[in-house]
Amino acid sequence: MSQAQIIDGKVTAERLRAEVAEEVAVLKAQHGLQPGLAVVLVGEDPASQVYVRSKGEHSKAAGMHSVTHRLPADVSQDELLGLVRQLNADAAIHGILVQLPLPKGLDEKAVIETIDPAKDVDGLHVVNAGRLAQGLPSLVPCTPLGCMILLRETLGDLTGKRAVVVGRSVLVGKPVAQLLLAADCTVTIAHSRTQDLPAVCREADILVAAVGRPQMIKADWIKPGATVIDVGINRVPFRDPVKAAEGKTKLVGDVAYKEASAVAGAITPVPGGVGLMTVACLLQNTVTAAKRIAGLEA
Repeated sequence: MSQAQIIDGKVTAERLRAEVAEEVAVLKAQHGLQPGLAVVLVGEDPASQVYVRSKGEHSKAAGMHSVTHRLPADVSQDELLGLVRQLNADAAIHGILVQLPLPKGLDEKAVIETIDPAKDVDGLHVVNAGRLAQGLPSLVPCTPLGCMILLRETLGDLTGKRAVVVGRSVLVGKPVAQLLLAADCTVTIAHSRTQDLPAVCREADILVAAVGRPQMIKADWIKPGATVIDVGINRVPFRDPVKAAEGKTKLVGDVAYKEASAVAGAITPVPGGVGLMTVACLLQNTVTAAKRIAGLEA
């Protein structure tokens, strides 16, 4: 069998960011509206710092108003919630993202629930989750949104496809399943405790891996010709003993990419796949939120 088509997240993300920049320019010129994104970073987590810097750079490059609030790891819950309420009331801010995970001692759920649902560009507020489940307009989590864009670009109409989502998180698994249902797929949500998980995965025309276990999904779990979306981002040691001894690591997905590529019809790489779509979709969500708040979108 020939090698799978590689679903290039970089190309699609670049195009999406360019479209966002065009829309921002139109909103400024025609309505005097500059979409604004506020990112809140608590503590010194290195990975979070990289993500936050990327979000700030890309939002400014798209012509958006962008602010980053950096708080110490020992900030109090009250102080953090006070900042969120202040951003809720700020007319220049249309999107609020609190970078997760938060340091120990802070209540993530309370923080998410304090964000105005109209500005919840991470799509995690229970109001947005409920609206998504009801098929109503909502702000959708960025990574699932990116998955759907890549799937539609690769397959076109998804009607009638058998989709299996491995993972049930509120950030990816559950919302991507809702989006697949809305696209008229027949959807199964599986997870690490599903009986005979490989057999369930082999039923899928579309397999979304979002379980957070490095290279868990093997080639013989995949239906020949299926489209595989790998959401996993796992840092593992190199197999090369010299590099491993030096403490060097590499990024891998939840799918054993090399062997899966010989069976799948199309597959996202890690890195270079879904991850690149997440920031682009964050920018798109911020523009969507700005338009809705300003009454420019039904």
